[in-house]
Amino acid sequence: MPWSKNDYPASMKNLDPDVREKAIEIANALLRENYEEGRAISIATAQAHEYVEGKSEGRPHYEVKPRQDEWILKKTDSDHVILKDSTKTDLLEKAKKYVNEHDGVLSIFLADGSHEKTLYE
Repeated sequence: MPWSKNDYPASMKNLDPDVREKAIEIANALLRENYEEGRAISIATAQAHEYVEGKSEGRPHYEVKPRQDEWILKKTDSDHVILKDSTKTDLLEKAKKYVNEHDGVLSIFLADGSHEKTLYE
C-alpha cells in the first residue's frame, strides 16, 4: 500500500516534514521493488535523513546495548545513561524517538554485545 503526506507509517510521525516527505517517496519506491514493508521503512528513513540533512558526521551517535539485567541508551562516547528499560523492545520504542528528536545516529547491539544494525545514518 503506497503512503502519502497524510497517510504514512506511525514510525515516521516524529520526523521533520522534509525528511518524512522524502522517506515516504523512498519507501514507496522500495515497496514497488517488492521490499518488505518494515525493511522499506527503515531504509527509507535512513536515506531520507542523509538526503535532507547530509551524512552522519557531526551528528550525535547513540547506542542501545545490554548492561547486566537491563538495556540502556547512551551516547557512544559517554558512560552517562540517557534511558533504560528491562527489555530491548521497550527501550527501542523510547530510544528511536529520542534519537530522532536529537537528529542522531543509533547503533543497536545484540544481547551478546555484538553490533546488530545502525539506524538514521
